[in-house]
Amino acid sequence: MQRIVKAPAKINLTLDVLNKRNDGYHEVEMVMTTVDLADRIHLTVKDKNAITIDVDKGFVPSNEQNLAYKAANLLKKRFNVKKGVHIFIEKNIPVSAGLAGGSTDAAATLRGLNDLWNLGLSLDELADLGAEIGSDVPFCVHGGTAIARGRGEKLEHIATPPPCWIVLVKPPMGVSTKDIYGKLKLEDLQHPNTEKMVQAIEEKNFKGICSELGNAMEDATFSIHPQVLHLKNRMKGFGADGVLMSGSGPTVYALVQNQSRADRINNGLKGFVDQVFVVRLLGTRHE
Repeated sequence: MQRIVKAPAKINLTLDVLNKRNDGYHEVEMVMTTVDLADRIHLTVKDKNAITIDVDKGFVPSNEQNLAYKAANLLKKRFNVKKGVHIFIEKNIPVSAGLAGGSTDAAATLRGLNDLWNLGLSLDELADLGAEIGSDVPFCVHGGTAIARGRGEKLEHIATPPPCWIVLVKPPMGVSTKDIYGKLKLEDLQHPNTEKMVQAIEEKNFKGICSELGNAMEDATFSIHPQVLHLKNRMKGFGADGVLMSGSGPTVYALVQNQSRADRINNGLKGFVDQVFVVRLLGTRHE
């Protein structure tokens, strides 16, 4: 028995950091949506009672440190599953990029094994399990567009933004989210307006969405990696309607309404960065 499960990347339309919690995490409020850049998770049930994993990119762990492995192991132990599974990850989402690549792989593994192992769990139940693996996993279990609060695990699903093109650009470095949080000065943060972003989404107001893009972590990332700010400014100069860093970076994305402008930004970045993706916004939830 085999399933191939699509694992789409996410971007932040807003990301706000509110305060530091007693558990050491930061309280966040962010609007996230999915885009049509996806890994593919190949799940093959094995009679042998073991989990094995392979990845087609060498810089992704192919052992128990992989979040997809952790997802399978959590289901197996929690529900006393006696069968095993081989996980093969066809990796298309850049790593350490602010796009939830590992989290979406874990979420796709949870959805796929729920089906293959006949566990009968709802997406809400899978999301609760996913919160034990990582803060972005619950959102990735559901997909779509949502406000995420708490550590990112408390979700409020909202309308789908209007269709548009997205140019995703991953500079040639990884970013440690922990390091970026360590650089944050909460009293100096530029806070995006979540309420206005949600209103623009509900009204299908593309210009409003572009004007309300905001990420409170940008300045901290820019201070460590100034080339990310240079990239953002370059993309604005090529005519993007809106530009923002996703997550803790370093990926920067541009929103545009027509493909010709997306292609112009893509062409303008050739020779400047290697990893450029022109994709559509998804924004619809998994079933």
